Amino acid sequence: MQLNEYMKDKFPNLELRPPLFYSWDIGIRFELGVEWKSEYDYPNSPYLLGCYKRSITLFEALHSPTDDIFIVVDVNDYDKGKNIKRKLNNFSPFVEKSLLYKLNHSIFPYIFPEDDEEGTYKTHRFTLKCKTSDFKYIPLLKAICNQDLGIKPSMFHRVYFININKNTIFHVYDDRGCDLLATSPETIRDIYKRYNDWILDYDRPEIDKVFN
Repeated sequence: MQLNEYMKDKFPNLELRPPLFYSWDIGIRFELGVEWKSEYDYPNSPYLLGCYKRSITLFEALHSPTDDIFIVVDVNDYDKGKNIKRKLNNFSPFVEKSLLYKLNHSIFPYIFPEDDEEGTYKTHRFTLKCKTSDFKYIPLLKAICNQDLGIKPSMFHRVYFININKNTIFHVYDDRGCDLLATSPETIRDIYKRYNDWILDYDRPEIDKVFN
């Protein structure tokens, strides 16, 4: 099954673009970074270690090593396709080399049309179907958390983890937080209970309604 078929079947009418939490009825928004201060912008600061711990813990609670997964990487293209493959180079180290040739590539109008009045930008979407054990999710999650803090390695592209077995979507948007979507509340009820303290308080009333 290709990504488009899967999404139409399991997440109909959901567009893969942030903020995912506000586009689907069943989901949780977690806070990753707590009490950020500018002096924490250095490698392995207490703030960043907290971000890493939460993102990795949530990922592992949701994905077992044998789960089938779509990794979706969206690359913004502001210069008409130049260097797109090079822009993807910072994703390559996180995946088994033998799998890179299986990357599916599609191009469509810029995912944020409201920021592209001229209609000249594009979004390049790279999709890889694999097992959780086929990629190095710990350094990848850390690179995503690093993106806005000027710390390397950084992953500036949007990365979505879609679990085909559990029908969930996991998206760390940056060091501040992540969204978890599901087709059924039961799938993620255990995560809702176990990591309830990490839920973003701003959205807590809406989230509680789904599970209570």
